[in-house]
Amino acid sequence: MSELEDKIIVGSQEWCGFPDLGIPAIKARVDSGAKTSSVHAFNIQPFKRHGESWVSFEIHPLQGNRRTTLKCESRVVDRRMIKSSSGNKEKRYVIREPISLGYRVWPIELTLANRDSMGYRMLLGRQAMSERILVDPSTEFCHGQLAEADIDHLYGKIEKTHGGLHIAVLASDPKLYSNRRLVEAGEERGHNMMFVNVRHCYMKLDAAVPEVRYRGGRVLDDLDAVITRIRPSATFYGCAMTRQFESMGVFTINSSKSIAQSRDKLYALQMLIQNGLEVPVTGYANSPMDTKDLIEMVGGAPLIVKLLEGSQGRGVVMAETRKAAESVINAFKALRANLLVQEFVKEAQGKDLRCFVIDGKVVASMERQAAPGEFRANLHQGGKAYVARITKGERLLAVRAAKTLGLKVAGVDIIRSQKGPLLLEVNSSPGLEGIETATGKDIAGIIINSVEKHLKWEQKEASLADVGKSRLAS
Repeated sequence: MSELEDKIIVGSQEWCGFPDLGIPAIKARVDSGAKTSSVHAFNIQPFKRHGESWVSFEIHPLQGNRRTTLKCESRVVDRRMIKSSSGNKEKRYVIREPISLGYRVWPIELTLANRDSMGYRMLLGRQAMSERILVDPSTEFCHGQLAEADIDHLYGKIEKTHGGLHIAVLASDPKLYSNRRLVEAGEERGHNMMFVNVRHCYMKLDAAVPEVRYRGGRVLDDLDAVITRIRPSATFYGCAMTRQFESMGVFTINSSKSIAQSRDKLYALQMLIQNGLEVPVTGYANSPMDTKDLIEMVGGAPLIVKLLEGSQGRGVVMAETRKAAESVINAFKALRANLLVQEFVKEAQGKDLRCFVIDGKVVASMERQAAPGEFRANLHQGGKAYVARITKGERLLAVRAAKTLGLKVAGVDIIRSQKGPLLLEVNSSPGLEGIETATGKDIAGIIINSVEKHLKWEQKEASLADVGKSRLAS
């Protein structure tokens, strides 16, 4: 009985802390089904200290709050392959730090992982609870709940700063992860962020005073920059609206011309090839009478059929036999759909690379694996993503592809073939969730930094969040 009395009783979620990391409070999900414990980390950088392996990382300790950021350092005790709850495997750094929970403090092992898309910034696994904790899943916060005033006291109250740039995210869905992240990243840096639904915009064509107005009659005349994230179905109107902002002297992260070029898959491939970049053998024809020769031209079946207007894997079909290829191609043509026929690169084995290019530099890359039964890697259809190391040739190919189409921000898709790396597609509105989750990098923040650089803007004063960080560090 004494052993039971000596153990801590916890609920399904608890507040804990890591005093040696400077983290006074972080909400943890208590999960006896998970073996290892995990803490949210991004911008993870390994380094050496006195001959030992260390790692520095940043953390947003409060859920739903990206403006409160702490910088931490810890000695690395291991690197392990960890399988997440979603089934993805990744190699993570493992650190060992004292945890404070209730009236107890003891060392536990933690893996570092980007948990932005998960419900909690920390997961407390059974290895850390062994011989110390009893879990009552019907309760929560057995050791006290923190009120908003308590959190403000620990981390410093975050006020919105003023004097930053006026930046709009021109897109269609304010709830989309990528759009939310860009707004949050801009606000973290003290900018005045606004989500602008491209469908709610209309324009005044006037040589003297061109205008963009927003639903309700508001004139959008105070913007310094527009981050263009135009979905394929809104390409024509989105490019028209982007041109209007450009005519008003507003900086756009991707220009209307570059977006239009990237969206026309046939034109984009022609531009890439003219600039000496390798793509899979591709065919295009208008008449059904040319279907058989079209199939021969790309090496026969199996082959890939792509709608020119498709995106995120939609409108992409693999035809495994010649008969199936003829049926699919002719069916699409009967619907007056424009399509490409492309060789199937068997050795890619359902994998591709997504290289995220910003201002002529690959800032992050991941390898995507197709879901079982699928031929193409697609995170929207059950595919998986892992951080990837790319070769110098792959890096150069991605950078040149983005430059050829005039994109400051691009997601460049590459497959590895026996002939070397081949360009699949260049996306002018690449999603952030997959790449940020896989790599742990703050891609949204890098995009905001790009806007600042192009506009030659420098933050003059430290925000209250920075003041809070300095206070915590001291």
